[in-house]
Amino acid sequence: QVQLAESGGGSVQAGGSLRLSCAASGRTFSNYVGWFRQAPGKGREFVGNIRWSVGTPYYVESVKGRFTVSRDITKNTVYLQMNSLKPEDAARYYCAASPFGGTNAAAYNNWGQGTQVTVSS
Repeated sequence: QVQLAESGGGSVQAGGSLRLSCAASGRTFSNYVGWFRQAPGKGREFVGNIRWSVGTPYYVESVKGRFTVSRDITKNTVYLQMNSLKPEDAARYYCAASPFGGTNAAAYNNWGQGTQVTVSS
């Protein structure tokens, strides 16, 4: 099974940017790679995903225009570029792989450990 590892989290001020990476080892990614986030006391929220074979991204409405999901096939890595960050974007961010895609976390069967993003106002 492919192992996923996120990196790139950190602390930024509102309006700042971060780029998260999700590297796969062991095998190539499944059909879809998604990004989710979870803030304390809240459920896991879909952020966006990308279809690995063609690079087609999809986003939740709240991050459209600010976040970009992309992939580098040569590096077996998916990225989440986050611009214009808001305090409400603060959470632990996870990448996950799925043969089916979609916005439901239950469809993703392989998860990384997550990386923390803090946004101060």
